[in-house]
Amino acid sequence: MLNVAILMGRLVADPEIRHTPNDIAVTSFTIAVDRSYVKAGAERQADFIDIVAWRATAEFVCKYFRKGQMIAVQGSIQTRSYTDKDGNKRKAFEIVADNVHFADSKRDNSASSMGSGTSMYQQPQTQPDVISTPAPAYTSGDTGDFEEILNDDDLPF
Repeated sequence: MLNVAILMGRLVADPEIRHTPNDIAVTSFTIAVDRSYVKAGAERQADFIDIVAWRATAEFVCKYFRKGQMIAVQGSIQTRSYTDKDGNKRKAFEIVADNVHFADSKRDNSASSMGSGTSMYQQPQTQPDVISTPAPAYTSGDTGDFEEILNDDDLPF
């Protein structure tokens, strides 16, 4: 049998850490996930999905994620039944997170964390002719930075 859920959406509120009586960290949060289709003449709709994270995953989410940030969640769907305060039987569906990942770009994260809207990746103002593109994830150094290995007998692989 297979029960895997992978979602990407935006946090609707700041996650808050709680602890069970046995001191196990847990957090519950909701993400808004845009639907992949739009009805003609209507705005795009979103589904609001409840997520539960335990232990180190809960601590990670509460430490590094805030309202509005994009988050990718991998986990499984879990259901639970309960009786509400009016005596009605209810069923809840939620995702139990196994892994969470940052889904915003570094540019978005750095701009929001700096507060003033500036990014550490912006081009200097002295170069007005430069087209603004995201910085590559690698540096383009020249091959003079490396030393040629003449004898490969000492390599560990």
